[in-house]
Amino acid sequence: MNMKKMILSLLMLVLSSTLFAQITFDQHRYKYDLLVKRFGLAGTGVETVLKNWEKADSTNADMLQGKFAYYFTKAQTGTVEPRPGKKYLGMDPVITLKDSLGNDVNYFEINVFDDELYAEALKVADKAISFWPDKLDFKFMKANAYIAYEKESPDMALACLMELADENQKRKSSWEYDGQKADQQFFQEAMQEYCFSFYTLGTQSGYEAFRQLSEKLSVMFPDNTEFVNNIGSYYLIAKEDYKTAYKYYNKVLKAHPDDMTAIRNGLLAARRQKNLKQEKKYLEMMVKYGSERDRLQAEGRLKAMKK
Repeated sequence: MNMKKMILSLLMLVLSSTLFAQITFDQHRYKYDLLVKRFGLAGTGVETVLKNWEKADSTNADMLQGKFAYYFTKAQTGTVEPRPGKKYLGMDPVITLKDSLGNDVNYFEINVFDDELYAEALKVADKAISFWPDKLDFKFMKANAYIAYEKESPDMALACLMELADENQKRKSSWEYDGQKADQQFFQEAMQEYCFSFYTLGTQSGYEAFRQLSEKLSVMFPDNTEFVNNIGSYYLIAKEDYKTAYKYYNKVLKAHPDDMTAIRNGLLAARRQKNLKQEKKYLEMMVKYGSERDRLQAEGRLKAMKK
């Protein structure tokens, strides 16, 4: 009887300790959420709450994410600066003024980083990845930080994502993202978003990163034609090499004749090249596989070409 009471007492002690710990951690989260809502990710009091939270649970995923956000946000200062061109890193200007000669000067919002604080953010990201190696959230967090910091030349971001693709090939278990299992379809869609991010930078380095990542992924996922279409778009836009662009679009269409991305891009290449034979080919495919609107437009163009 005494032994039974002792076991029950120990059990209650363990349960109460666990419950107390959970309440403590929830209090940290509550205080953090409250301060962030009022003052922002790097606002007054946030650092203190995060330090206390880390003392209580140094591997807590939410705490690590909050700590990264604190340093990453604090590292940035927004400025408005002139840049040539109508877009900068895919962004529209915040204002356009005239110079002394009456020419348009476009001003863009640019984030300038404090290197020391940015380095602290990366340390937190690495720590989070070491504690939670199965969470894609932290892998993407680090890649996003590189993209934001490097701007025109995403060399470290590319290396990070290439390494992640290699790691994915070796995995035997599922990733996790936002508290749920993330399958290979999710992974491919996420990587395609990163390819697009490189493309929208609109710089030569951005286009090269777009090509390299797309080429790697097209080999790893041969059934995913999005990555092959990407390579075609690289030759179409970055190189204006229409012959090579056709090669990749036609490779997609050989496997999937109704792929409208390949059809539209092939048509765009033909029109830029002023190649009527190729234009006719893609228009006929659009008539066959496109939407009603696509079909009507393509038929109208084909009739005009016969005149």
